[in-house]
Amino acid sequence: MSTPFPFTAVVGQDDLRLALLLNAVSPAVGGVLVRGEKGTAKSTAVRALSALMPALDVVTGCRFSCDPGSPDPACPDGPHEPGAFETRPARMVELPVGASEDRLVGALDIERALAEGVKAFEPGLLADAHRGILYVDEVNLLHDHLVDLLLDAAAMGASYVEREGVSVRHAARFLLVGTMNPEEGELRPQLLDRFGLTVEVAASREPDQRVEVVRRRLAYDDDPDAFAARWADEEGAVRRRIVAARELLPSVRLGDGALRQIAATCAAFEVDGMRADIVMARTAVALAAWAGRTDVLAEDVRQAALLALPHRRRRNPFDAPGLDEDKLDETLEQFGGQDDEDPDPNPDGPGGGDGGEPPRSDGDGPRGEDDARSEPGEGAEGPGNAADGTPQEGGSGAGERSAAPAAEPFRTKVLSVPGIGEGAAGRRSRARTEHGRTTGARRPRGTLTKLHLAATVTAAAPHQRERGRTGRGLVVRRDDLRQATREGREGNLVLFVVDASGSMAARQRMGAVKGAVLSLLLDAYQRRDKVGLVTFRGTSADVALPPTSSVDAAAVRLESLPTGGRTPLAAGLLRAHDVLRVERLRDPARRALVVVVTDGRATGGPEPVALAGRAARLFAAEGIASVVVDCESGPVRLGLAGRLAGELGGTAVTLEELRADSIAGLVRDVQGTSRRTA
Repeated sequence: MSTPFPFTAVVGQDDLRLALLLNAVSPAVGGVLVRGEKGTAKSTAVRALSALMPALDVVTGCRFSCDPGSPDPACPDGPHEPGAFETRPARMVELPVGASEDRLVGALDIERALAEGVKAFEPGLLADAHRGILYVDEVNLLHDHLVDLLLDAAAMGASYVEREGVSVRHAARFLLVGTMNPEEGELRPQLLDRFGLTVEVAASREPDQRVEVVRRRLAYDDDPDAFAARWADEEGAVRRRIVAARELLPSVRLGDGALRQIAATCAAFEVDGMRADIVMARTAVALAAWAGRTDVLAEDVRQAALLALPHRRRRNPFDAPGLDEDKLDETLEQFGGQDDEDPDPNPDGPGGGDGGEPPRSDGDGPRGEDDARSEPGEGAEGPGNAADGTPQEGGSGAGERSAAPAAEPFRTKVLSVPGIGEGAAGRRSRARTEHGRTTGARRPRGTLTKLHLAATVTAAAPHQRERGRTGRGLVVRRDDLRQATREGREGNLVLFVVDASGSMAARQRMGAVKGAVLSLLLDAYQRRDKVGLVTFRGTSADVALPPTSSVDAAAVRLESLPTGGRTPLAAGLLRAHDVLRVERLRDPARRALVVVVTDGRATGGPEPVALAGRAARLFAAEGIASVVVDCESGPVRLGLAGRLAGELGGTAVTLEELRADSIAGLVRDVQGTSRRTA
């Protein structure tokens, strides 16, 4: 086993280290979600924490790591004989993004359960992680149903596996840590709320600190064992401090004054539900224990708020997480000093002396030095666009106007791809999935995951006499087993092709268009789609955003989109076709929905209308689902967008018809024939 990078050798990242240590002290805090750009030591710090966790006593031979002092009475390997135990390090279990449900929660042998009536259970990763650390890298890319199972187990401290009435339960208490790069997409707000704490990390902009990061990493790569040995004393000190804080934790007093500050803070920031209050209380108690105190102080409440609230106050997916610290300080001051007893404050506090932050290492910068950094994607310009909207190399030429603000977004109709796909789980179009309503049965290909009981019994029934059945039980063989086929919903690639030419440039009109696209982006976020953005104006088309799961990145590009110049409609369609061709190679199972936002005009170059028609017929020939959002306005309408929709083999909707409350109906299947239909 390779030597992990020492936790105390991580340069900077004070909030990250503190959040991890608080969960090591009190797993009831609820885990940590680490958000940040790539290359910021997220995974390194998490893996390093496992070496600091105290060793465990476990029942000998128990696959579920039962504590010999209080074994789980419902343990599938129980009942356990008293006295037999062994000591081993706490485990850190990694959950791969592509893991199956059975790999996570475990699997039952359905054949033995039906034929022999025994519960033959193969434990999953939740069992392996019991009393240790469960680490999910790129948690935002994990399938939603797996995240639900994961967070349910973390909240209940147990995992339940059920297959056709046969169930197994085992304890599953672990420190849950997830890491993610927001540029690759966000978690749903409901799932964000289930993580106890969150921290934002970014690379330091201080040259000295960056030099120290490189120096330590090179030294570790040259000789991991020697590097770890140089940090052994610091690692041992933190390990002992975790043990001491765990022992002190039950003695920490959370007074009425601190509770009042916690409740007032959550109310002031309009946090939904009560989970934030509970997490803040547990975090403040853990902070006091980590500082070696038995009383929770206002500074503990403040730090707990900074860790527990930012991800809970996002009102929509395009809001960046964060907390107004001036408002926080005002709230704490207003509701402070109301305890019945005035605890004896520790002058060092959680930020100094032996009761402070995790041990600083040489080269660590001041706490919070990166607080002023930009969110990923902030200030980003579309290709060829400067911040002031002036054209750059390859730009659109004269007549360009600055970006118009988007109108207020609204709830849109559900635009779905026809047919039945087999893409990634989502909430837009019909698809064959592992979860959903049962539509039939088939012979299993590989491991049986979802048994179709009626079909299995039907397959086995004709052979009972020849198999020598004498009793009441059904004689079932592997060839009789039938896998249930299920239909659910998939996420699609929604590729926006937006006309940014002069014909769309009236600010009020372009604001309405941007509001409509923003509304569709919000719908794509909720339906777990990938999105891309192609814009065309002047003489060319640009890929403003390649296909990504980061819907908020698309919103940033849209907001800064200037307009002006001619209308190269054919160029926009051909560029979109190229994007789809490349994406089809990367993700062949994900079906595409092309949304063309235009008034249908085509100008510039020889025969622009004929060229646009030929480009549109490429989509129709390949059966790519498409919809044209008709932005034409005024008393005289030419109907060019409807004609374009016909060439695409798709559907045309006006901006007004796009609204979900429009009388045209709530659900609309896009015309066109998918290449992967039933």
